[in-house]
Amino acid sequence: MAETQKKQRLLSLDVLRGLTVFGMILVNNGGGKYSFAPLNHSVWNGMTPCDLVFPFFLFMVGVSIFISLSRHAGEPGISAKIIKRTILLFVIGVALHAWDMIVWGDAASIPGHLRLWGVLQRIALSYCGASFLFLAFKGRHLWKITLSLLVIYAIILLVGNGYSEVAEENWLGKVDKVLFGDHIYQKVLDGRTPVDPEGLVGVISGIAHALLGVICGKALMQGKDVGEKIMNITVIAVGLMIGGYLLSYGLPINKRIWSPSYVLVTCGMAAGLLGLFTWIIDMKGYKKWSTVFQWFGMNALFVYILSEMLPSVIGVTGISGLLFDGWASVFGPGSPWSFLFYALTLDAFMALCAWLLFRKKIIIKL
Repeated sequence: MAETQKKQRLLSLDVLRGLTVFGMILVNNGGGKYSFAPLNHSVWNGMTPCDLVFPFFLFMVGVSIFISLSRHAGEPGISAKIIKRTILLFVIGVALHAWDMIVWGDAASIPGHLRLWGVLQRIALSYCGASFLFLAFKGRHLWKITLSLLVIYAIILLVGNGYSEVAEENWLGKVDKVLFGDHIYQKVLDGRTPVDPEGLVGVISGIAHALLGVICGKALMQGKDVGEKIMNITVIAVGLMIGGYLLSYGLPINKRIWSPSYVLVTCGMAAGLLGLFTWIIDMKGYKKWSTVFQWFGMNALFVYILSEMLPSVIGVTGISGLLFDGWASVFGPGSPWSFLFYALTLDAFMALCAWLLFRKKIIIKL
């Protein structure tokens, strides 16, 4: 539904969320292997700037959980609202896969090969798990719960050959295959079937990730003044990054399996950047530079969904080819600059859509 925003929002959170969505559109349409290296995911272990986009967004889901549930935790029907939002997010995620197949004329394959997992599905289940844990423990023991989840997931990875790139050798891939058959990640890399990067077992790590966002949201919102808020979240950010990098010597940073070290490092980076934005925007008042990202951030989910639907439409109609040919005539068809500016063109269109909603003071929520 759409509603006029009346309450004051945390601007730094909107800006960081918006920057993340801007980055999502950029890397999703940047040409893959033809784009600049920072816009490509790491092949396996390791991390590139591209690998920060999704975890930053999930981290901010956690921050939003604290802001929302700390206000409405005792309200009747809050559990039903969480379940409803979870189902809607999951269904929309699956529908986006179906949309792409339908637009490209492959609707007949939906019954046998529609992928059940994806970005929104991981967000949905992580949001659900973190929200109910927050309610069940009334916002207490969050560190203990988060670390327990990460330990459980680490044990699964160590016992279940979790760092194998081949799905048939990895417990994560085996579980998805047994439970969901062909309704999982179907791409083949170097002749091997990789683990679904948003599969079921990884939700354990995803919930821990969202809970770290909850913890940082609590540190940010409960500070007595802006200076204390920034200090609180900065201390957590530094601790998470140090802990994550130390853990990576035994459990390497890996985005595809959402390893515990990856959770700690990316949440630490997100927390640090949120603290920096809070200092720049909310404390120092430097806001003009962030206006476009604010537009994205205030309707982040809508903009993301639209950006996922648009490429298939402009692809099948030939519009994407015309856009790319235009940039290729300037930089050359094989130049990564052509792919970069093509992706920036889509970002500009999404910015226009986000601006129209901002101008009308409309925020689209689930």
